[in-house]
Amino acid sequence: MKISSRLLAPASILAVAACTSPGQGFPYPVSPRMETVDDYHGTRVADPYRWLEDPDSPRTREWIEAENRVTRAFLDAVPERPAILARLTEVWDHERFGVPRKRGERLFFTRNDGLQDQSVLCVADGIAGEPRVLVDPNTLSKDGTVALTEFFPSEDGRLLAYELSEAGTDWTTVRVRDVATGADLEDRVDWTKFSTVAWLKDGSGFFYSTYPDHDTTGNVALKNHRLAFHRLGTPQAEDEVVCERPDEPDFGFGGSVTRDGTLLVIHVWKGTEEKNRIYVQDLKLPGAEVVRLLDDFDAAYDFLGKRGRELFFRTNLDAPRGRVIAIDLDRPDRDRWREIVPQSPETLETAHLTSSGIVAAYLEDAASVVRAYDTAGALVETLALPSPCAVAELSASEDDPDVFFALSSFTAPVSIVRYDSAARATSVFREPRAGFDPSLFTTEQVFYSSRDGTRVPMFLVRRKDVRPSSATPTLLYGYGGFNVPMTPAFSPANLVWIERGGVYAAPCLRGGGEYGREWHEAGTKERKQNVFDDFIAAAEWLVAKKMTSPAKLAIRGRSNGGLLVGACLMQRPDLFGAALPGVGVLDMLRYHKFTIGWAWSSDYGTSDEPEAFEYLRKYSPLHNVREGTEYPATLITTADHDDRVVPAHSFKFAAALQQAQGGPAPILIRIETRAGHGTGKPTKMQIEQTADEWAFLAEALR
Repeated sequence: MKISSRLLAPASILAVAACTSPGQGFPYPVSPRMETVDDYHGTRVADPYRWLEDPDSPRTREWIEAENRVTRAFLDAVPERPAILARLTEVWDHERFGVPRKRGERLFFTRNDGLQDQSVLCVADGIAGEPRVLVDPNTLSKDGTVALTEFFPSEDGRLLAYELSEAGTDWTTVRVRDVATGADLEDRVDWTKFSTVAWLKDGSGFFYSTYPDHDTTGNVALKNHRLAFHRLGTPQAEDEVVCERPDEPDFGFGGSVTRDGTLLVIHVWKGTEEKNRIYVQDLKLPGAEVVRLLDDFDAAYDFLGKRGRELFFRTNLDAPRGRVIAIDLDRPDRDRWREIVPQSPETLETAHLTSSGIVAAYLEDAASVVRAYDTAGALVETLALPSPCAVAELSASEDDPDVFFALSSFTAPVSIVRYDSAARATSVFREPRAGFDPSLFTTEQVFYSSRDGTRVPMFLVRRKDVRPSSATPTLLYGYGGFNVPMTPAFSPANLVWIERGGVYAAPCLRGGGEYGREWHEAGTKERKQNVFDDFIAAAEWLVAKKMTSPAKLAIRGRSNGGLLVGACLMQRPDLFGAALPGVGVLDMLRYHKFTIGWAWSSDYGTSDEPEAFEYLRKYSPLHNVREGTEYPATLITTADHDDRVVPAHSFKFAAALQQAQGGPAPILIRIETRAGHGTGKPTKMQIEQTADEWAFLAEALR
């Protein structure tokens, strides 16, 4: 409980004062400290910057403006910044395509001409059809901050439901467009969140997900997700709630309609835990009850499709690396389940039904392998792919042979590949032209030992003519959480870093999804320190191999990766020359009290639990800032209305770190406005932020 709350510093922060830390001199804004103390299971913990949790208060707005002025003055004075900005703009300026979704004979996919703030949605009549623009979000706002976040064609390709987000929020609005005319219908569904759209087969309406509370500050914990149905031509107020669980306010719901139109399959989730339930509803019977088909919450079940009376799932039940099973709706008992594709030595990332069988993407040491199986699960072929690469966003239909996927590497822009599963033929659907020569770069994979002896893979990317030494600037990037694998991925930002002579290092930390459920769980809750140990061991390996040195080593991560950077910055400030924690989860004692933060408890645990409080406090970046410590140069980045990881994490961490800094290196925070966690961020904002980050590192790693 709160013990007391008293202001300890002047309320006005418009004036700036020199830091009192030794050797500094940066004119940081004064950050008032309040005597706010919480009691956690008998332990008192101070939270002096609690007032920064309100992003709209006059004091917080003053503080944001003052911090941005200090940061802007520093970054604008870096001599290399104009050249970095110019080159980033050049490299970014190449065509980018999304993975097509095929409905009927129409293909729907996104395209960006290079520097458009938002990608546009195109439609083509057939594989060889000439694409035309269907939705252009760049026309919807002057500053480019309205984004097309998702799109869902109806089964016949006649209608399109598309989601729009403004200023980076996770809240979206669904509109419906007639594909032939390009005109919107009157239908409008507001306040959707963490939602797909599932059309009825006849296109008369769709299912979507929403919350009853519509908080826009991010300061309210979201509860009571629900699945609703919207019938075209009717107002949203008349939409029917199809599935909700008031008795389980943490449950979330997503709907899928089988291709034959007979069944609604409901994916029931609880936070980010790698488990879910499956409910079904018979769409042939008006008013049919929702049936709890899989309700034990014992594993992950990813619905793939329906054949006859069987439902196909990718699951990790009794298979930590994944397998494909079929469940007969008439005989759903577990002893009657059929195993179609058994577990393999590699990790099954995703699987899709086609008219010819099953196409599955695996991870082998964090690089992709794609295999085609027949309808009985017998291996047909393994696709020939460049190595190392990553396959993402597979798109397929169970009544069509075509499979589309994105093919990514560290050193070439993403290409879109078409695989005809009937003809067993692979071809390039779209391949952008790069404004650089990919042959000038090289990627290698190494393995190193973590603190406890665990073998961890790491990708290293550099120019071929660069011979790493202790003087080589190196950027170590990590994530390590929520079953998300670190796979080869192209980034214009990273390419420019590498072009300038730097090494890019990406370790595959525990907590990720590279090796299945066990690898993920080894980096969760009381085992979270394993993730930090893996990252620190990667840095130590790079230094020991004389590929860089602490003075030339920067660390970077976003969101859960921001937590990673913050924790490692606190534990080993001597090991790094600079740090870039972005939109990080940095207050581990209060993260679950805001927006969707509670959903991350499956990876973290919460301070409401005595045991979890003890280990969270040990690594929480905010609670491990130590007065007088010499921290490396740090640039914290966030957005003032991030409604996923609320900006208070970064605000409080920046204030505490500036106050505590015992060395000469700058501690700065860059706060974006009209932006959120990153979804739909305009291209110009992405380029400007990267230019600032690379300019900061150029100065910090001199």
